[in-house]
Amino acid sequence: MPETLFPKLIVADADAALQFYIDALGAVLKVRHTDDTGRIVHAELELHGHYIAVAEAVTDWGWYSPSTTNGSPVLLTVVSGDPDGVAQRMSDRGARVIVPIEDRPYGKREGRLSDPYGHLWIISGDLFDQADGYDRG
Repeated sequence: MPETLFPKLIVADADAALQFYIDALGAVLKVRHTDDTGRIVHAELELHGHYIAVAEAVTDWGWYSPSTTNGSPVLLTVVSGDPDGVAQRMSDRGARVIVPIEDRPYGKREGRLSDPYGHLWIISGDLFDQADGYDRG
């Protein structure tokens, strides 16, 4: 049985993508490996106890970035106590808002963004924030 599962995001510019995820999501770079040409083949970022990996696109290996496949079929979800703040930091750094952050009828405040590398993100939070006790629903 698997003990760990985390996505590996294939991107056209791994160094720029790593910096975006660090700045916009507060990720911490844990591992960064390059091949003989300097291409990032594996990097790991920690986001509040969860991990994502990032690597440079390598078509010979079947590693295609969303920009070469007309978009990403995967939605990544970030749950935050401040979805508006996360979305704003992402947008300030080049992410495109697909669906604005808004209160949803199913008890969430969320929206969708496309990061500058073509990956799709749902940014979500509960309408009832445990920290301030305010029911936003």
